[in-house]
Parts: sequence; C-alpha cells; structure tokens
Amino acid sequence: MDKIDKKILSLLQENARYPLKHLASKVFLSSPAVSTRIERMEKAGIITGYHATVDPIMLGYHITAFINLTLDPKQKDEFYPFVTACPNVLECNCVTGIYSIMLKVTFPSTMELDTFIGQLQKYGNTQTQIVFSTAVKPRGVGISVDEEFEKEEE
Repeated sequence: MDKIDKKILSLLQENARYPLKHLASKVFLSSPAVSTRIERMEKAGIITGYHATVDPIMLGYHITAFINLTLDPKQKDEFYPFVTACPNVLECNCVTGIYSIMLKVTFPSTMELDTFIGQLQKYGNTQTQIVFSTAVKPRGVGISVDEEFEKEEE
C-alpha cells in the first residue's frame, strides 16, 4: 500500500459515497486508476464493506450497553450462534481479563436489556454498563498519510 492508497482509504472512511471523480481529484489520478486501486484493496481484504451509519435513538433504540461475560470455552459452539442471531448485538469481542467476552448491545428499553441479560446468564456471569453518552462516535481506523502528500494537495 502506498501513500495514494492510504489517502483513498482515508477519504472512503470519511464518506464511502464520494464519487470516483472526487477521489481522483484528491489523489491526482484518473477515475479509472482510482477504481482499480479500490478494487485491488477490496480483493486484498483491506476494504471489507461499505455501510450506512445510523442513529439508533432515531430508530427507537434508546439503551446502549456493554456487557461483560465469563464464557466457558466449552460453550463457544453454542454461544456464538446464539449471539450472532441476536440483531441487538452490535459487537461481540473476545477480551482479556476476568471476563472473556465483551458485547456492545442496543435495546429500546431497560426491560428488554434485562431480558437479554437473563438469556446470557446461562452462559456465565455478566457485568453490564449502560452508556449515558458517547464522546467519540465509532469511526474509521486512523491512517497516516504522508505530510508531503497533504502539502501537494493544497
């Protein structure tokens, strides 16, 4: 990956709907050249998808929480399909520490969150933190673009 690929990635993380013409103007290449680079990064697994960012509150999901779970490794085969099938689970991470799993979930109400926690407890002990506010919203990976490249752009 060169500095042009990194700049394209940075721009796509900013707005995946930028037209090729816009991206091309930012990296001083033709639209077909940019398209080829994007396709190459998709095939290499660097770009894994394009997604719309939605506001859960606007959809009625007023409760976001992080749930830590102690999961016996023998239960993974049963747990992963369960958690994958639950649309309220935004993320499921294997982590270090006392708890082995950390889930990020969203629900319309604390009652529904409580019901879900009850279902999780058959897999192990839980600890839940409800989010009051989010200072840094989910964002893309920080990609360092050469300062030289940034100066050329100006």
